[in-house]
Amino acid sequence: MSKSQEKLPNQTNKRRFHIPTVEDIEKSRLDAERRLAPGEAMREAALDLSTSTLRLTQESPISNNINNQSTASAAAQLQSELTVARPNASVISGSQQRGAETASGRSHSNQTVQVNEIQRGNPLLASIRNVRWSYSKDIIPDYVVGRTSCVLYLSIKYHRLHPEYIAKRIESLGKDYRVRVLLVYVDTDDSKLPLREINRIALLGDMTTLLAWSLDEAGRYIETLKTFENRQPDIIKERVEDTYSAKLNNALTSVRSVNKTDVLTLASNFESFEGIAKAGVDELTMCPGIGDLKAQRLFKAFNEPFIQDA
Repeated sequence: MSKSQEKLPNQTNKRRFHIPTVEDIEKSRLDAERRLAPGEAMREAALDLSTSTLRLTQESPISNNINNQSTASAAAQLQSELTVARPNASVISGSQQRGAETASGRSHSNQTVQVNEIQRGNPLLASIRNVRWSYSKDIIPDYVVGRTSCVLYLSIKYHRLHPEYIAKRIESLGKDYRVRVLLVYVDTDDSKLPLREINRIALLGDMTTLLAWSLDEAGRYIETLKTFENRQPDIIKERVEDTYSAKLNNALTSVRSVNKTDVLTLASNFESFEGIAKAGVDELTMCPGIGDLKAQRLFKAFNEPFIQDA
């Protein structure tokens, strides 16, 4: 027997593939559905998600062990859990909606400059561009820029025509506002005397006077007051370093015509503030850059009284 003939029985024992028929596929599908189908107890308990209520049939063995009261409490608990998980518009009551609208309106008003109706037609309103503003009939000042901040507006020309106007407006404010600003628009060339009168009235009425030489500048003042409504006053305070040289510069440069270079020269020659204060005019003029006028001003600042005797 040849080698080729010995391999024939091995070739006949090769594994053959079985191609399933349509009936076999349908039978396997039905068997799978039968195995995965829920039990009798699971079919009898149905959860209605549309109404979020638990419905149990009378034949279910679970319902035989639970009384009506516990079933109602379980349904109520399930209802509350589903309400939290899937909130919708119908859950919110009318009072809650009105409260949300009121809160949103309040927050909007807090971000808006309230303008008195008497300011309607004022060209200044066209210069307020960076903050929102709206008319209001319930305010006394011309502009309300915060909960405790208000602004009265006045032009020099109007003050000349009605000199009693601003005093009456300040009196009508009372003590309602803590920050009270009188914004004066200087629209005339000769404004020295009117400004003196306005400043006196503002001081008597506990008002802070701000001068603006254009409508755009006046609008920037109102915008800034509204923008910095909740800021601390430290941001506009002068920042002086807490060092000896910084304090020496701050003290000596308050004397007219004395600059920081003069302070450095005086400190290097007299070594201390006490030495500078006790120096005479001749000693001060010996320092480079300190002339007769600067020396006399420094000497007067340290030796003459601040208040002249009458």
